[in-house]
Parts: sequence; structure tokens; C-alpha cells
Amino acid sequence: MGAVRSRWKKLHRWPGVIVSFLLLYYGITGIFMNHRQFFSGLDVDRSNLPDNFQYHHWNNSALKGNLIIHPDSIMVYGNIGIWVTDSTFENYRSLNAGFPYGADNRKIFDLHRTADGHLYAATQFGLYAFNTAEKQWVKFPLDVQINRFVAVQSINDTIYAINRSWLFKGKSAGIHTRFKKIELNGPIDYRKTVPLFLTIWQIHSGEIFGLPGQLFVDFLGLVTVFLSVTGLIYFFFPGWLRRRKRRKKKIKYQVSMSRWSLKWHNKVGAWLFIFLFILFFTGMFLRPPALIAVAKAKIAPLKYSKMDQSNLWYDKLRDLHFDVCENRWMLSTSEGMFYMKPGSLTPVPFHVQPPVSVMGINALECNGDSAFLVGSFTGLFRWQPGHHDIYDYTNGKLYKVNPSGRPIGNYKVTGMITKPNGDQYLVDYDRGMIPLHHAAPFPDMPSQIIRESRMSLWSLCLEIHTGRFFQFLLGDFYILLVPLISLTSAMIVISGYMVYRKKFKHKK
Repeated sequence: MGAVRSRWKKLHRWPGVIVSFLLLYYGITGIFMNHRQFFSGLDVDRSNLPDNFQYHHWNNSALKGNLIIHPDSIMVYGNIGIWVTDSTFENYRSLNAGFPYGADNRKIFDLHRTADGHLYAATQFGLYAFNTAEKQWVKFPLDVQINRFVAVQSINDTIYAINRSWLFKGKSAGIHTRFKKIELNGPIDYRKTVPLFLTIWQIHSGEIFGLPGQLFVDFLGLVTVFLSVTGLIYFFFPGWLRRRKRRKKKIKYQVSMSRWSLKWHNKVGAWLFIFLFILFFTGMFLRPPALIAVAKAKIAPLKYSKMDQSNLWYDKLRDLHFDVCENRWMLSTSEGMFYMKPGSLTPVPFHVQPPVSVMGINALECNGDSAFLVGSFTGLFRWQPGHHDIYDYTNGKLYKVNPSGRPIGNYKVTGMITKPNGDQYLVDYDRGMIPLHHAAPFPDMPSQIIRESRMSLWSLCLEIHTGRFFQFLLGDFYILLVPLISLTSAMIVISGYMVYRKKFKHKK
């Protein structure tokens, strides 16, 4: 019995000491990540961060797209907000007045100008129109659970917008537009399923049970910090106490602190070990390589959870584009690509689907002859609905499924830019602007934009929480940080409970 307890104690003690320092970061950053909009006004100066988080040549999702008003009036948009430039792409002025302060509040997913000249913007936290009289953006007070709007399009004088769950339709009138909220129908023979990856993500964050679930996970984050601190106190205090005792210094307070830490470390850990195990274990599947095992799996939504919605498209809509050649809507979703004829609310799936990363689509552009350019972290592909062949647009070669199953391709596409002369540029997350089928370089980011484009605190917490922040130290091995820490933490929770249980039973 003593040998078994000793083994459990070693499994808890030494891995716990190592992981505790990192769990302090994970506990705190997880709380910030759980309340993105609440903390959206807090930013961090990128110049204080490692080099890979600073802007170089429009990397780090700085740009998603551009809107050409005329050759000398071009709007570019993305994580930097909205800026107006000319045909040289060297002189810029900000067009962000009206958006709340904070990088997250200026995260733009789509920008659209209607035939009558009204401007609309789909952002991380709402749908906006531009007030030309006051020269600022005005948010529409729409009834939505998910504030993230991802696309805006128009046909004649009718404006269409989608957030991640609903279609919104109204007559174009700028800031006076009145939108109707519309639920899309499910496809024929549609089975109500949700991605397993998303289910695990929401269990990990607590979002699957709405705000109460998130607050409970926040509490577990604080518990994680508490257990890490008290565990470190109990580990380091005995040696410190012995040194103080040899020097004949008072140790009464330190002894009390050590005993208190052990007592409540054991009690809190024993009371909540099941919830902590679930928290740590689910975290393992949110990053490769464990992510690959669940990336494409679908399951029925958990009953009575936030994912069990009557709206079959809840949190599944990703992009919208009108195909003029075929007179139909192209709808990108987490379930794949669909089309709808004008007037229809029933999406129809395409038989041949373009490759899209599990992280979602970032570019959907018409490429002529009813062909589309589809970009994501898997790459940039030329896809023509109805044709079996899909081509890698960067090299013109026929696309072949990656046998390794990696969710990331040679190019991590975050957007596309097209100049008035037709020159196209791929926006890569790491490398920034890359010319497509020509050699003309794209001008570098002006210092003005770099100074004003900070990093949201939420995004920094995400980088720490996913391990990417430590890439400058670990190189490509950073990708193993989250699964290893998650697995180790789950083992620490189980071993700690076993030590406590055996010790408690023995005393009894």
C-alpha cells in the first residue's frame, strides 16, 4: 500500500512543480478569453511583444481585403480596422471613427458599398453603416446572441448581411436601414449535428452552458491558480523553513502558511478534481496533434446545452457572396459550401467541396467563369462548382488531399488584395503580402498604421493559452506544449486525488 501511494505521490509532486508555473498563465488567460467583448477595450503595444507578434509587411491578419471605390480611393480592412489609400498603396488615412476603442472592436470581416453609395461593415462585435454627414460608423441595434458579423452583400437596393447564425435583410438606406432577421432552412435530409471539435471547445470554456457555464470555468481558472500557488508553497517552504531555523529566525508564521496551504490544497483539489480533470483533458484536443483526431467528426448537440438550438445554422455561417454569373448565393458554413437561388432560404450543398481549414474560411472571391478563390489556413484554391478538379491557385497544380492530415497548408491565407490594375496579392498570416502570378512587390506598412494598430488583450491571451506565444523559445515544438501540459495536468489531478484518498482512508 505504501509503495503504491509513493508512486502516486511522485506522479503528483514532480510534474506538478514543473507545470504549476505554466498553469498560472493558463488560469489567468482563460478567464480573459471567456469574456472577449467585456475586455475588448484593453490592448497591448505590439512593440513590447516578441518579433513574431509585430507587424511586418502586413502579416498577422493585418488585412483581409480591399474595396475599390475608384482608382485613387481604395479602402483596405482587416485586424487594423479600415483605412483609405490611393492607387500607390503608400498613403493612408484612418476611417475608424465611430468604432469603440480597442483592436477587437476594429476587427473587420467584410466591407461593402451598395449601388447607391452606402457603406456597410461587418465586424467582430456588430454590423455598422457609415454616416457620411458625421464621418463616422454607426452600429445597428440588432437582436443577436452572437455579435460577430462575417459578410455584407447587396442586390440592387437590397442589402444582405450574415452573422454566424442568421441572415439579415433590408432596403439600403445607410444608417437608417431597417433589417429583418431571417432563419435559414435546413437542407433536405439534413441531420442536426455539430462539430465534435466545437463541442469540446465549448465544454472547455464552459460556454456550452451559457454564461453560468463560463463563470463556473472562470472559477475553475481561479482554483487552478490557487492550487498552483499553494502547491508551490508546500513544495518550497520546508527547505526555506529549515534554513531559517538554522539561522534561528522566527518561523511560526511560515509554518502556519505551509500547513494552511497543504490543508486547502488537498480539500479544494479533492472537492473539484472531476471538473478540473475535464477542464484539463478537453484542452488537449484544441491543438494539434490531438485536434486532428476530432477535427472532422460530427456529433448530435448535447441536450439542453447552448448548442442544442432550434436554429439549425446556429454558429455555423461563415461567408456570403453573390454569384452574378449563375444568379445564386454562395454560402460558406462550418458544414461546407452551399448555394441558394434568390428568394430561397434553403441552402443546397455542393457535391464537390473546396478544401477549407477547420479554423474557417478567410477568402471567397469570384475568379470569373463561375469559379471562386477559396482561402484559409489550408491554402488558396481555385474551385469551380460542378467540376471535380480543384487547383492550388499559388502554383496552378491539381489539388491533392494531404495524406498527413495536417490542418495547415503551405500558405496560411488570411485574405486577398486586388489592385485596380488587376494585380492580386495573397495575405499570409506569417509572411504577409505575397504577389500572385506577378513580381510587383506590395508597399510596406506605414509607420502610422503600425503605431495605431495594437494587439487586443484577448488575442494576446489566446496566443499564450494556445502556446504560440512561446514559439520564439521552443521553435516548432511549441505545438506540443498544450497537449503535453493538458495531459500532464489531468494526470496530476488524478494522482493528487489518489494520494489524498489513500491518506484519508489510512487515517480513518
